[in-house]
Amino acid sequence: MPVSPRRSVVLGAVALALALGACGGGDDGGDAAGEGANTVTVRGCNPQGDFVPANSNEVCSGDILDQVFSFLVRYDPETGQPENEIAADIVSEDSQTWTITLQDGWTFHDGSPVTAQSFVDAWNWAALGANATLNSYFFEPIQGYADVQGTFDDEGNYVDGSAAAETMSGLEVVDDLTFRVTLAQAESQFPMRLGYTAFAPLPQSFYDDPEAFGQHPVGTGPFRFESWDPNIDVRLSAYADYAGDVKPSIDGAVYRIYENDDAAYNDLQADQLDIMPLLPTSALAGDTYRIDLGDRFVSRETGVFETITFAPESVDASFTDPRLRQAISMSINRPEIVDKIFAGARTPANGWVSPVVPDFEDGACDPYCTYDQQGAQDLYAEVEPFEGTLALSYNADSDHKAWVDAVCNDITATLQIPCQGSPVVDLATFRNEITARQTGGIFRTGWQMDYPSLENFLVPIFATGASANDGDYSNPEFDDLVRQAAATPGADGAALYRQAEQLLAADMPVIPLWHRVNIAGYSTHVENVRITVFQTVDLLSVTTTG
Repeated sequence: MPVSPRRSVVLGAVALALALGACGGGDDGGDAAGEGANTVTVRGCNPQGDFVPANSNEVCSGDILDQVFSFLVRYDPETGQPENEIAADIVSEDSQTWTITLQDGWTFHDGSPVTAQSFVDAWNWAALGANATLNSYFFEPIQGYADVQGTFDDEGNYVDGSAAAETMSGLEVVDDLTFRVTLAQAESQFPMRLGYTAFAPLPQSFYDDPEAFGQHPVGTGPFRFESWDPNIDVRLSAYADYAGDVKPSIDGAVYRIYENDDAAYNDLQADQLDIMPLLPTSALAGDTYRIDLGDRFVSRETGVFETITFAPESVDASFTDPRLRQAISMSINRPEIVDKIFAGARTPANGWVSPVVPDFEDGACDPYCTYDQQGAQDLYAEVEPFEGTLALSYNADSDHKAWVDAVCNDITATLQIPCQGSPVVDLATFRNEITARQTGGIFRTGWQMDYPSLENFLVPIFATGASANDGDYSNPEFDDLVRQAAATPGADGAALYRQAEQLLAADMPVIPLWHRVNIAGYSTHVENVRITVFQTVDLLSVTTTG
């Protein structure tokens, strides 16, 4: 998700601003955060759109949908590796035709059974061009995808009646608990993707009224969706008939929306907020959080990666020369920013893949992610000078201003390009402007991995037309390499992905900044708090002290 997509997922960091300041529950008979004794409160954020799995590619909605839905596979919270959940078996003899068998007994939260048709219908709906879903790209490997996509005009609008079919030829229901997926080519890692939000099953009630469903989704997971009050909170309750192996120990969760991270952190210290998945930079400085929270924190590396993206050439033609983009990257002193602003709670990036991913190899960005004033100046001397002030846009409802200012200071000091942070009121507005291709200059982006693979950090962000390709990057050689890699198992496939990653250094469509070493905090009201490798809260592990 982008965190710029969670989940491919956009890394949006947090919340829509509240008109009257921070949301903080009052005392209610001694229960933490003013909720029930066995209900926990979590720092949340407003989604870009409604809660429809095929249309969610940022963390604010993704974090909720991952609690509300179960999928064919689930990812181990610690390692991220997939294991069967709703699926009883996912098998193929040639890595091109996959037979998926479901476990019996799974139900949606409305009591209706989860069947093979629940998946096939949902995937066909997501891929249909007329529905214009953000995650339709994830179904491209399935045979017949192009037939249901149809064509789009110059402004990206679907041309009515242009699709040759309404369902993909590569999807076939065999019986109530079995369906077959035929891909356009062999892809050995296909099952790994099937725990991502886009591949969720949907109940019949979705098709009756998709808009109403988006306001109140009906899922299959350990928690049932109760309500969404924009700018205030999202409320979930434990689903009594959840068919998974591990049942919730809590009665429910409230994802509270705050004006900013510092307001949330103040509530955390006051036991008015139970879990804050990512502490603000003000708490990291001088290890302040250790004084404030004692041992009530969790620290771990996560598959979250933060970047700066250049606006598409159709929006802003200032950055067509890759040498300018490379020079800007070389002017950023990543280690100094990580040390002074994040107090070491980040790792400077030298490539486009997270170190938590198997087959990760450092150095793909060499030498352009290494701070080098003279090298940056020499490259800049070869190109047309940048005119005007360089705007670095970011969502103002999260903790970005300090590092944005530091990056701009580095660019100005090294290249003499005036650079200024350009805050946008909240994540939803920020992402909507980027999606609509209304943002020029450069803008903060990020990625919260959907599954731990080289492919997930490269294809959804950089393949032509991909769902999180905010800069409209297109390189036929890159596309060809990742297609070959998908069809090539093992070490040879990994080598092809790394070869594709090397092309990004030459083109520099996105500047790598740093990987997150996540530090979360929690109140005295909860125990057994675990942050997953995806930087999400594992609500199935959480217990309360009351």
